[in-house]
Amino acid sequence: MARFDTNRSAEMEVFVRVVDLGGFTQAARKLRLTPSGVSKLISRLEARLGSRLVNRTTRKLTLTEEGQAFYQRAVRILAEMEEAEREAASGAAPRGRLTVNSNIPFGMLHVMPLIPRFLEAHPEVTLDLVLTDTLIDLMQERADVAIRVGPLRASRLVARKLGTSRMVVVGAPDYLARCGTPKTPADLADHRGIGWTFPRSIRGWPFKRGDHTEEAVPPPVARASDGEAARRLALGGVGLARLALFHIGPDIETGRLVPVLQSYNPGDREDIHAVYVGHTAPLPARVRAFIDFLAEHVRVSDPALKRAGDGRWKLVG
Repeated sequence: MARFDTNRSAEMEVFVRVVDLGGFTQAARKLRLTPSGVSKLISRLEARLGSRLVNRTTRKLTLTEEGQAFYQRAVRILAEMEEAEREAASGAAPRGRLTVNSNIPFGMLHVMPLIPRFLEAHPEVTLDLVLTDTLIDLMQERADVAIRVGPLRASRLVARKLGTSRMVVVGAPDYLARCGTPKTPADLADHRGIGWTFPRSIRGWPFKRGDHTEEAVPPPVARASDGEAARRLALGGVGLARLALFHIGPDIETGRLVPVLQSYNPGDREDIHAVYVGHTAPLPARVRAFIDFLAEHVRVSDPALKRAGDGRWKLVG
């Protein structure tokens, strides 16, 4: 049962300010409190939660894993509280221009099919949809919402998870017929790969080897600027690619792409989030409506791959 003598929203607000401003002193100055008062409040919060949220050193403040998770949720909760108060005060309805940025595969497969329903439900909203795999700065590009696939960097953005998808190495049947099927990750040195024209957080492809993970990657014969381009190169037999199942699941089901090295697949996943700037000002109703709409209607499952009786790979679950 919640304790009514604990002002949890105030604790969250102070904690978020400490993280955003980089320390107790800076947050105390902004909140017109003493540094010792801020420090004691954070200590009480940690004691109540039973988890350390920040690592304190003389030079800098860093978040623990629990602190990072609490920060993301706290930012979202504070933004929702602000929006609830704003809408209660003004009766605001979703209206105005909404700018959405999405990576190309997810945007084509999961966002674009939902746009007609969203606009029909909110006729006073107009939409700008930008599809690109380039990681944008929401503030600089003046985007309201961005869909990001993969690990999120620490930032002041609010993230709402939409789904998750396994990764798999695939090749077209004609490529495998010409170049052979790799049996171990070491065989990739003799294969042709499809890489990226932009930096990736993981430069190699992870494979499990016993109780640890190692990286290997085939020498790239071609590089793509986005996931859909990489998929099309793989379908054309150019080389092997490592892509998300939400993107290439239908190609595997129909045999256009064939998974390889599945016994070495570490089972890693890429999470899919809608991110937005949510705690510097009340969130516009059009942004909240769109994020809620995505969370309700996007269906990204995380199936497993199994061989069927005819030898083809099938998605299960």
